[in-house]
Amino acid sequence: MGEDHARIIDATTERFGKDRGRLIDIARALQGELGHLSEETIGRIAGALDMHRVEVRDAVSFYSFFSREPTGKTVIRLCNGVVERMMGADEVARAFEEAVGARFGETEPGQSISMVYTPCIGLSDQAPSALVNKTPLTRLRRDDVPGIVEAVREGRDVSDLPQTEIKLNLHKTGPVICARLERGVAIRAAVNRSPADVINEINRARLRGRGGAGFPTAMKWDYCRRAGGDRHFVICNADEGEPGTFKDRVLLTGFADLVFEGMTVAAYAVGAREGFLYLRGEYEHLLGHLEEVLRKRRHLGLLGENICGCEGFSFDVRIQVGAGAYVCGEESALIESLEGRRGAPRDRPPFPVQSGYQGEPTSVNNVETLCCAARIMVEGAEWFARFGTKDSTGTKLLSVSGDCARPGVYEVEFGASVAKVLDMVGGADARGVQVGGPSGRCLGPRDYGRSISFDDVSTGGSFMVFGPQRDVLRMMYEFTEFFAEESCGWCAPCRVGMTLLVRQFEKILNGKGTRADQAALERLAVTVKNMSRCGLGQTGANPILTSLRNFPELYDARLRSEEFIAPFDLAEALREGRQITGRKPPLEGTHA
Repeated sequence: MGEDHARIIDATTERFGKDRGRLIDIARALQGELGHLSEETIGRIAGALDMHRVEVRDAVSFYSFFSREPTGKTVIRLCNGVVERMMGADEVARAFEEAVGARFGETEPGQSISMVYTPCIGLSDQAPSALVNKTPLTRLRRDDVPGIVEAVREGRDVSDLPQTEIKLNLHKTGPVICARLERGVAIRAAVNRSPADVINEINRARLRGRGGAGFPTAMKWDYCRRAGGDRHFVICNADEGEPGTFKDRVLLTGFADLVFEGMTVAAYAVGAREGFLYLRGEYEHLLGHLEEVLRKRRHLGLLGENICGCEGFSFDVRIQVGAGAYVCGEESALIESLEGRRGAPRDRPPFPVQSGYQGEPTSVNNVETLCCAARIMVEGAEWFARFGTKDSTGTKLLSVSGDCARPGVYEVEFGASVAKVLDMVGGADARGVQVGGPSGRCLGPRDYGRSISFDDVSTGGSFMVFGPQRDVLRMMYEFTEFFAEESCGWCAPCRVGMTLLVRQFEKILNGKGTRADQAALERLAVTVKNMSRCGLGQTGANPILTSLRNFPELYDARLRSEEFIAPFDLAEALREGRQITGRKPPLEGTHA
């Protein structure tokens, strides 16, 4: 290691106070500065933070934004999720490979440009999309690529290119989440009550978490407040990694004040002085904007000491940027990452409200939930409960993408039917709809009368539309591949089971499966769902299970008769070995 590199590493660890909890920040800074995290770099970080080298290596090897091998000065991350491929991402990928002279997963010979695939960057409504280092590019076409590569090679700022325009695409606003709110109004309404009264108001509104599981928000806050501990924390989960989901991008761009208002209300309710907004790495382009909003709020007395003149109520927020790991959307994995470790989900109990960040009581809420909480403080529980249904009060933001005329974000009341949403977005002829992202469910036309609600079709917000021309089973296979790739590897049912599901599904998809293979696929999917340790494995089999239930005719069309069909070609598998040894294949009818 050269002296320059050593100085850079030492200066970076000093900048973050040699705090091992800031390991992800340190690694992000050094990845950008040095281009990769070599074994020597890992060792020097470990020495500076008084950690074992294995601990540092274990953490940095977990995140997709970190590389152990040298990368180009520019890294192009092309999104190749299901919707992006529907919109032409494969053609754009070929154009990049031709223009750069390297394949995806490689660095060009000149070491200037590296290209990798990424499953989602939160821009499915403007696909195909990519990140050039931290800069997003949207609505890419094959003809755009040579100009982009030329700009990169010439060292020009790609943010000046027309493809960097990001549209808000907020097509339908509602009375709750997307209504404007004056800064500080919700906080002042909260501090004029006791914390217990604030929690009671949220309870009377029957607000449930908008992440998909629907846990009662008031109950979470109450558990956190009552838990013992010297310090309590509030975390806003903005790690919106579910492919096809981008509503948080819209909220953080256009309604950041409302998000921080909700975090501050939550802090008052649970007794927290410190809060974190965990921002997915793909949204780092929003960091400057969010930091400016925080600066203004501190200046106005809405963060810091004695907020809104309330003696003793002090609270502030730090933004933690992630480094590319889908599983960090799970709250305990997010906390592990926030503490500077790999984002592996924790065993529960204890739950975060009992022992979360640094072992202290912690309330983790997603972006949309906190926005709702702020509005409830201003308008009241009865007002909020007027919208939606009895058990699903309020409104829901949907991220709509795929084969529809108007992809984007829509605020709808809970209880709206799938058919109503399809009509609204211009996708009434859909062959299928994936609600809730890959971890949700795939619905066919016979289910379009069902409602978006916690007691019927629950969703964190993703709404992918598949037109009449789409191969729905192919989409489900790609979702299954995604989960196999994103598994943290901790438990065997998910680590091994998801890989086996991919292989078994592929056999059926390629027309080599029998009815027995389909039954085996379903049994394995149920086993993975029931025995996995965290939500990833528990929902990773959903693409298979829901498509088996709702699209049986698509499986029937691919199945062969009940004769044995080898899952692979034995002769082809042995071909290379026979060539090396000079052996000839056996005559037909003889033993191999």
